[in-house]
Amino acid sequence: MASVQQVDGGGVEPATDISEDELFDVLANQRRRFAVHLLKGEENDQVAIGDMAEQIAAWENGIETAEITGNERKRVYTALQQSHLPKMDDAGVVEFNKDRGVVEPTPALTDVDLYMDVVEGREIPWSDYYLGLSGVAVALTAAVGLDAWPFLLLPDMAWTIAIVVAFAFSAITHKYYTAEMKVGEPDEPPELT
Repeated sequence: MASVQQVDGGGVEPATDISEDELFDVLANQRRRFAVHLLKGEENDQVAIGDMAEQIAAWENGIETAEITGNERKRVYTALQQSHLPKMDDAGVVEFNKDRGVVEPTPALTDVDLYMDVVEGREIPWSDYYLGLSGVAVALTAAVGLDAWPFLLLPDMAWTIAIVVAFAFSAITHKYYTAEMKVGEPDEPPELT
């Protein structure tokens, strides 16, 4: 259940934050992740559940929205209406009005940014990459400080610049990569790209 806050005048309003457990519970299901992605990417304040079901069905089936069948749309619509959206509403990330058939993001949803350390195939996690890069920088600094050959062939400042460039290039690459994996940013959810 979403937490509430007391406001001046005695009214109650939903809290704008969501606990980590609630967030992970919401994001544990692909359809809910797709719904979050769709809501974060929308320019409108609300999305009709039918439009949401249509887009999610298209993503799930890897087709354009014009190509989905009535059964594919209905299956997603029913699951959203009966299970996923009420769960998201209870967590406080959306306002789901079942009678009107609309879903609105809450302030808690706008604060949710999904940063995943996605590792595909033979890739290594970014945290391991930076740890390794730091180890190389320490070893290089020690070798330069000890005037070990071939490191004395270049001035110390050149090695310092090389280390800074390596970290800067890595940070720029990491920023670009995580921007692609951010929920609500690209046209498709990150797990489909």
